[in-house]
Amino acid sequence: MRPQRILSHLDQVIVPRLARGFARLRGSGRQGKILTAAGLAATAAVLVVAVLATHNPGPQKGAEAPGGTVHVGVAQGQSIPGYVNSSRQELKALVGKENGTPTEVYALISLRAYLAPDRLTPVLGGVAVAEVYARVPLPQVQTQIVRIPAYKIPDDVASGMRQVAARKEAEADEMRQLAAKLSEVNAAEGKLRSTYLDEATVALSEAMAYRSACTCVYAAVVRATPAVLEQMAARPEVRAVDPAPEVLRLDQAVFLAPLPEQQDTVLPTPTAVPSPTATPLPTVTSPTPGPTADPPGGSPSAVPVPTPSPSATRSIEPLR
Repeated sequence: MRPQRILSHLDQVIVPRLARGFARLRGSGRQGKILTAAGLAATAAVLVVAVLATHNPGPQKGAEAPGGTVHVGVAQGQSIPGYVNSSRQELKALVGKENGTPTEVYALISLRAYLAPDRLTPVLGGVAVAEVYARVPLPQVQTQIVRIPAYKIPDDVASGMRQVAARKEAEADEMRQLAAKLSEVNAAEGKLRSTYLDEATVALSEAMAYRSACTCVYAAVVRATPAVLEQMAARPEVRAVDPAPEVLRLDQAVFLAPLPEQQDTVLPTPTAVPSPTATPLPTVTSPTPGPTADPPGGSPSAVPVPTPSPSATRSIEPLR
């Protein structure tokens, strides 16, 4: 019976009968009053259930169940050569399974060296690019990983870098303003002031690098058939192609590519920072060798890229 008919039936049939019954019990002494109260409670319960039924039509068509976040790439503490080899084997298996109409899948492309935007076209040509990952490789300095949406190569990458530069310049200004409010005499404030100035120096160096379209891109997320991905894996600039057929939506995936300077194992981020100075660090235009590192995340839209953790690659975790 539909909810509307339930309410109509209650109004026209059930309620009048209950009213007549309560009228007869009203004058029946103490026992009648108890029965009357119980009847009223039961009637109220029935009415509540009926009203809820009219406002709860059930699950809607197309509603999605809670999903999980897929981690694609190499996590802290994992072997990079092992990751590269397993990615190669997985891609080979996908190519072997192709039959009929090929199906495109997402894949994480790790590069052997940092590249400038104008050098990405021959490397990422022939596939649909979704985003690239970049970092200013300053020696012994913790810099941010930025995620840049990029559908048109190299224009979108260069444009995204300019946006990052503007954000970094704003960060540097903010750090300098905070430092100016602190005393150099007080020991605690002096230490915090030095920290702010250090952060301002790093942010300004990053801004200068990104504004000059630096050699900073080290990974990309693309979409292509396994056969095309296999061709990409043979390009000299490509270090690994990690196919991720389990990724259906980019907003439910985290991509963690090894940095070009990392060779054996993904190690923690270095803690060294530049000494306080009014002179910015030099702009980076080519890869600078440094210790293996996993910097903290960030993006042009201020969305942080999670720092790799010692969890299994592609582990499924509930969204929060």
